[in-house]
Amino acid sequence: MSMEQQTTPARIGLKWGVITGVVYMLYSAILYLTDQYGNQSLGWISFVVSIIFIVLAMRDYRTQNDGFMTYGEGVSIGLFVSVISAIISGIFSYIYTTFIDNTVVQRLMDKMEEQWVEQGLSDEQIEQAKEWTNMFQSPGLTFLFGLLFALIGGLIISLIVAAFLRRNKPFAEFQ
Repeated sequence: MSMEQQTTPARIGLKWGVITGVVYMLYSAILYLTDQYGNQSLGWISFVVSIIFIVLAMRDYRTQNDGFMTYGEGVSIGLFVSVISAIISGIFSYIYTTFIDNTVVQRLMDKMEEQWVEQGLSDEQIEQAKEWTNMFQSPGLTFLFGLLFALIGGLIISLIVAAFLRRNKPFAEFQ
């Protein structure tokens, strides 16, 4: 006896969130291995990846739902994708920077200090900047901030994408 699995925003969001999380893991590994982690000019790639996978998730849901998706369903799918992928990539980053290569954070701090010197900050300003940066370098806080930024960014992307991809059922089908 086979039961057909019902398509839900949570199920689709989980599926595409895992896929997106794996893509972020691969991207992060490449950045770590090429010593480009922290390169702000590459930050737009993560943004584009988020948009692409949220669009793919919403289209997948719509296809499995007879071509229909409400605005709310689209937003919830996008949020699921964002949060699940942020959790996966956050756990990967924690494992990588804690157990695989614990020098990543120090190398990033060294790069930041070089930038501060190039910007002409005084020694006192650099020390203050280092203190502030160190306060936010704990793995737990890094994970929470990553999750918060993914949630906010995912919400904004989802609100916009869902507005374009939504397709409500005709009113006659509700009766």
